Amino acid sequence: MRSVALTGPADFSGWRSAARDLIRANVRPDQVEWLEDGASATLLGERLEAVPHAQTDTPFTVPRSFVELAEVVALHKDPDKFPLLYRLLWRLRREPWLLRDTLDADVARTLAMKKSVERDIHKMHAFVRFREVIGAPDGRHIAWFEPEHHILEAAAPFFMRRFANFPWSILTPEQSAHWDTRVLSFGPGARRSDAPAQDAHEELWRTYYASIFNPARLKPAAMRQHMPKKYWRNLPESSLIPQLIAAASSRTVAMLDNPPTPARTGRRSEKTELPVPTQDESLDAVRLQARHCRDCPLWQNATQTVFGEGPQTARIVFIGEQPGDQEDIAGRPFVGPAGKLFDAALSEAGIDRKLTYVTNAVKHFKFEPRGKRRIHKKPSELEVSACSQWLRQELQLIEPKIVVALGATAARALFGRAVAVGENRGKILSGHAPGAPDVLVTVHPSYLLRVPPEQRDAEYAQFVADLRLVSGVSGSSPTTPSHATAGDRR
Repeated sequence: MRSVALTGPADFSGWRSAARDLIRANVRPDQVEWLEDGASATLLGERLEAVPHAQTDTPFTVPRSFVELAEVVALHKDPDKFPLLYRLLWRLRREPWLLRDTLDADVARTLAMKKSVERDIHKMHAFVRFREVIGAPDGRHIAWFEPEHHILEAAAPFFMRRFANFPWSILTPEQSAHWDTRVLSFGPGARRSDAPAQDAHEELWRTYYASIFNPARLKPAAMRQHMPKKYWRNLPESSLIPQLIAAASSRTVAMLDNPPTPARTGRRSEKTELPVPTQDESLDAVRLQARHCRDCPLWQNATQTVFGEGPQTARIVFIGEQPGDQEDIAGRPFVGPAGKLFDAALSEAGIDRKLTYVTNAVKHFKFEPRGKRRIHKKPSELEVSACSQWLRQELQLIEPKIVVALGATAARALFGRAVAVGENRGKILSGHAPGAPDVLVTVHPSYLLRVPPEQRDAEYAQFVADLRLVSGVSGSSPTTPSHATAGDRR
């Protein structure tokens, strides 16, 4: 018989190290005794042998899923958890797919333990209530909780992240956690009397809880399932629960007897119909209207509306997809990395940007945050459709000779359907509506930034060639094409 003395009832690292040596030494599960309190072990008056040094054996790789499972189960209060885990580990050598057999007695029991521990951690996150310690020099708050399992060290980092700005302690009968706004530490257990009974904020909390209680949605059985009574004595609102449940029926009847609340008569936001241009209309007037557009949710997170820019007499209109991060901040289209590449290509194609009008199919920046960065996200059809009114007004007021669709989103906004850029690139397409200008479809400049380096020069040259197809339309004499090499451009 071999013995393993662990440092405590949740010593997973000690169990893992010992189990590794035992497996390599080919020690059967029934030949091991696991001691959670770290005491020296005896069995029938005989001193047990220590865990032997690892012996040479066939290499054995443990599935990651087992390690993750064992790390959670090690927090369970059942003293048989470590023998159970070692038995599973022993069997995995010969049954590598064992964990998939949820009907196996050992696997089923282990999974039930895991579920119980995870539920206990969830309950701790939900039902811990901090109370301010009156007169504490550091403004410390203390909470009392009685977990079912050994979960404090696993659950405490959640509170460290959520309540990082003030020092707190969580006391349990077995162990205590302490946060000083810099370091999370653990100490011995405590008594319930060591935590404050209540603080000045609890009456306010009870008032709030009573005001949001909806008697029509009361389901006592579900309530007791999700908030068992054993947690009630630690919750400030628990004193209200019996009376709220008792009065729920009469309050529900009163709610049904009351006349319906009149509907709010606030002004509804309706889709703006495209107005017919008049002699008094100008791009500046439309730009001012677009600042207040709320026809899709993009305005909520964007910095500002990024409208088009250029003279109303422009004969060429360039349409991109949407503003990017730098455009959203500056309030101007095509000023970021793609915009700089666009300016360089215009110059090589002999087009003066100042004589053209540059805009986007969507006027607000759509993105998803990743850390401190805002990553471009493609606008949806609904968002493109919501912004189409502004694009149509721009085109009606400018009346360009030709429109250049930079990318698939711009082409869809013009034609109202998907247009394959690869098939139509470099082609002059007939007007998308009666009396509408012709359209040249090409790639968006940002595409050139994403292609592999070995293809970048060829793609850039093709983009410049596409732009040269409309260079004579701007009203100025085309400049002599630049003969700079790709190396010069970089």
